[in-house]
Amino acid sequence: MIERIWYGWTEPGDADAYEALLADEIAPRFRAESDITGFRVGRRDRDDDVEFVTTITFPDWAAVESFAGEQYAEAHVPDAAREVLKDWEDTARHYEVREL
Repeated sequence: MIERIWYGWTEPGDADAYEALLADEIAPRFRAESDITGFRVGRRDRDDDVEFVTTITFPDWAAVESFAGEQYAEAHVPDAAREVLKDWEDTARHYEVREL
């Protein structure tokens, strides 16, 4: 299993809208278009913004490339998300998950 981890930030007043966008539009669309086995979101209030971390799981590297293309480390940020995010990482990190 592969985990794709990515960070984005909103203004405090946009955090609920971004979370709703993830739940109602982005996660369902990503699931419908890809071989995603899981989609989790972490949310953390900070002094001047709200940080979100998304963790998307895939069964293998082929599924990651199918989702994100050959340049799979590049962030995949839909236009609707760009409208409410104040900043985001340009790349995602990928980890091979190990069971211990």
